[in-house]
Amino acid sequence: MFTSGINFINFKQQKKNKKIKQLLNKTLKNRNEVIQSLDKNYKNSYNIIKLRKFKTSKNFKIIGMGGSTLGAQAIYDFLKPKIKKKFEFIDNLQSIKKKKEHKNNTNLIISKSGNTIETIANSNILIRKKDKNIFITENKNNYLYLLAQKLKSEIIHHNNYIGGRFSVLSEVGMLPAEFMGLKTNNFKQLNNLIKNKNYLNCLISNVSSIIKFIKNKKYNSIIINYDENSETIFKWYQQLVAESLGKKNQGILPIISNMPKDNHSVMQLYLDGFKNNFFTFFYVHEKNSYKINNNLVLNSQKFLKNKNFSQIIYSQKKATENVFRRKKIPFRSFEIKKRDEKTLGELFCFFVLETILIGKYLKLNPYDQPAVELIKKETKKILT
Repeated sequence: MFTSGINFINFKQQKKNKKIKQLLNKTLKNRNEVIQSLDKNYKNSYNIIKLRKFKTSKNFKIIGMGGSTLGAQAIYDFLKPKIKKKFEFIDNLQSIKKKKEHKNNTNLIISKSGNTIETIANSNILIRKKDKNIFITENKNNYLYLLAQKLKSEIIHHNNYIGGRFSVLSEVGMLPAEFMGLKTNNFKQLNNLIKNKNYLNCLISNVSSIIKFIKNKKYNSIIINYDENSETIFKWYQQLVAESLGKKNQGILPIISNMPKDNHSVMQLYLDGFKNNFFTFFYVHEKNSYKINNNLVLNSQKFLKNKNFSQIIYSQKKATENVFRRKKIPFRSFEIKKRDEKTLGELFCFFVLETILIGKYLKLNPYDQPAVELIKKETKKILT
């Protein structure tokens, strides 16, 4: 048992690394603003009472790039059964098909720097005169801040100490979650988790295992995902790990593999190919699932009778884990028992802390992304 909402199977147990435990204690003791954002005491820069007028909107567009949208989209996709409103995420530059727009529409335009070219371009195309707009950006005279003033829009100050990929439990993720009608306080689980010795031991053991994988030149972190509503969680995780640790000729490459579809393509490679991978299995127990029509089941497959999709997928997951175990392929496994804010908050905390600890152990700064800034400067140079 990991927590009440998550069953967890760890990587094969490693000796606890004392240095990692010390790094964790130091990180939790000297909390920077990223760590504080995981705590219920973190003060968001918005007043939800003043923003009540936006709660009447039933249709929202969230416009941003990378961490500015991924956290909110992960929340929306994972908890979609609980959400009554429609959210659309504009997170790339692509052709925009004309379609009938809703009258009651609110745009959330998010960029920490306020100068992200793709966000500026999408905002230019998508914002209409009748729309309500909220801008989340740093409290500086950047492009989006000045545009918000011109449009007489609401401006929420983006915490300038929290980068996009770490911002999921700050105003960047929590304001959209408020508009989704979710209980935002329930995401903030840090204070409870640091009292949970099992959780902390799992965290330390995981980091110890991943450090050992890196030392043994296993650089690919492959997510074996059995829940389509969780794919965006791992797109968020992908950015978190790649952007935080991909520095100084080091890093981990996160790869998302959606099951059971990928059983019929890349699974052959995972089982019998090169051995520089380690794996994370992810499954969510569902109460409602399509049931097999017994009348159309032939005798050769009669074991499918009275089964539903969830049972079939879970059987495939357990079968794959059994084969991995026999082949001694390293994996950990998350089984989600409750699809709610608390469980998702626990996962966000775990992956954020894990990534920060790996970075600190490898003597990397997990909070910057210097190489990405080079692309931004070069793009602007070409366009000028």
